Amino acid sequence: MAENDLAAFRERWKRELSSNLTGVASSSRDVPDQSGRRDLKNTDEPLKPERGETGVGGKADSETEDQPEYVSIARSLLDGRTSPLLDRIEEERTKRKRLYQNMTNACSASLQQQRKVKKVKEEELVDQLIQDLNEVNDIPFFDIELPYELALKIFQYLNCAELGRCAQVSRVWRVLAEDDVLWFRMCQREGYYQNFKVSDSPCWKSTLRDCRNSAKTVRSNWKNRVGSIRQLQFELGKVLCDVSSCDSFVLAGYTSGDVRLWDTLHWDSSASYLKTNSLSANTSPRPHVSHVQVNNTVAAAAYEDGCIDLWSTETGGAPIHHYQRPGRVQALALSPDCPVLVSASGSDIRLDSANDCGYWKTVCQTQLPKTVESLILVPDRADQSPLVVLAAGEDVCLLNPREEQPQTLHSVYGHPVTCLDASNSLAAFGVKRTGWAMHDGGNKIHVYSLETSKPTICVGSSPGDFTCLNLRDSPPHLLVCGNRDRRVRVFDLRTGSSVLSLYAHHLGVTSVQVDDWKIVSGGGEGLVCVWETRMGAKLWEMHNRHPVRHVRFNTSTLLTANIPDDKSPRGACITDDDLTAHRRHRGVICHYDFSEDTLSQDHVLPICRSDYTESYGYNYNINLAMPYDRLAGSHPSH
Repeated sequence: MAENDLAAFRERWKRELSSNLTGVASSSRDVPDQSGRRDLKNTDEPLKPERGETGVGGKADSETEDQPEYVSIARSLLDGRTSPLLDRIEEERTKRKRLYQNMTNACSASLQQQRKVKKVKEEELVDQLIQDLNEVNDIPFFDIELPYELALKIFQYLNCAELGRCAQVSRVWRVLAEDDVLWFRMCQREGYYQNFKVSDSPCWKSTLRDCRNSAKTVRSNWKNRVGSIRQLQFELGKVLCDVSSCDSFVLAGYTSGDVRLWDTLHWDSSASYLKTNSLSANTSPRPHVSHVQVNNTVAAAAYEDGCIDLWSTETGGAPIHHYQRPGRVQALALSPDCPVLVSASGSDIRLDSANDCGYWKTVCQTQLPKTVESLILVPDRADQSPLVVLAAGEDVCLLNPREEQPQTLHSVYGHPVTCLDASNSLAAFGVKRTGWAMHDGGNKIHVYSLETSKPTICVGSSPGDFTCLNLRDSPPHLLVCGNRDRRVRVFDLRTGSSVLSLYAHHLGVTSVQVDDWKIVSGGGEGLVCVWETRMGAKLWEMHNRHPVRHVRFNTSTLLTANIPDDKSPRGACITDDDLTAHRRHRGVICHYDFSEDTLSQDHVLPICRSDYTESYGYNYNINLAMPYDRLAGSHPSH
């Protein structure tokens, strides 16, 4: 459309609006408006222009305020102005934005308030729970749902640290965690007071604490060689033949035929003097003692003429049992936990046992094709039939009195057995490679299961012979052994590998024992060495003239026996005047005590000690003193 046509259209529309407004204005004076109000003003009064509206050419319109709204809209459209609805739309938008902002702020404030209330409620609940635990007298879980005994069964699987934490929860948990039954069982699990009852101590928790402190002190004394030593001597003119020990009892046999028993807990015990049987006592000269064995109830001795005597460790005196073997006794073994004795003379084997009334009788008597060289009774079978492991040349046999013949565990031609030991479930023995078998890997130790009679593992591969091993006292899954190649080795029976190897004795290892942290070994040169297993270091050593044939220790004591190989040395006769030579050749038994009560001046090891504070001095600056050291320190000239 052309611009002229648009201008003509606008002029024509304006005229039509003006003509229509005249009729509308005249009728609006007499007719009420939409709100029902009647205009009472003078009809001749001119209409006022609306605010913000102008007529054509910039002048205000002469229409009254009663003109319809569509007239204003039309005029605005004709004049080219924007619609007034845009302002209203903008206002509506602004209002809605303001309303949305207010609602958003209100929701945020409400959420924050809810979070604050929730946090306050949680803190109040925690405080209330703590207050309830502090003031509670009954715990429903243990006192209502579970009996007290079941609660103790749950607590018995906890250690000391966990019981201490439980004791801090509440009063009732503290009563449960400090129950004497729990601490009594914990004492027994750690090896203390095995034969005691719950009623024997008023507070087992304090008892366990004292035992741990004492064990810590004893371990320190062991490492620093702080304690006392006593040499167990009998009489002059008698050479030591054999020594055995069990707990506090020490049994020794001499070339004179005498047998002496010491109780290291009661040195003045009347059971120390053991009488010989009448047959051996009336023989001149009296036969030597070849083997001795002792446990907590009985002591046994075998003589060169084949006689065997048994004594009670409680009463001593005359033998309670005696029998004669046809030849010299090659091996003798006594069960460590029950009255069972087995002896071997040549190839003949005899097993004796005591019944419930204390009467001894022969349970089993059998014979092997070869001469028995060593035997041992399997421990921890007090309620079962005794079981004997024997070594005869190249054969290792298992003897059960309920079976007719011994069962052969191991037998390989050209591999003689050199040492033997057994625990409650395993038997271990060392074999020697000789002849054609010398180049097949070296000497080995075989381990067999006593339940299945099958081999479990074979360890070692040493060029030297295994001379001693200790399986009974070793920690679980470990085996310690000594060899002629001067080394002490510890093997892991689970993997077969060597855990520790120590260069110990230049004349070969003759005896060895191990526990959870130390090894004590004895050598053919007479040296006793104490080793720390974790570091593999030597703590200290002691030396005597003769080979160490017996080593036995427990928590706080150590017993060593140096037994000479020559039982009839020059100067050893009682009629000789050279007592110094006799003292050199008779052998010695040393009893070391590292307990706490040995730190007084009456219990010091007879080794020269200086009072210096230097860190050097391997075997001297170790808190061990002789009386003349104290006297020398009192004179400035010394």
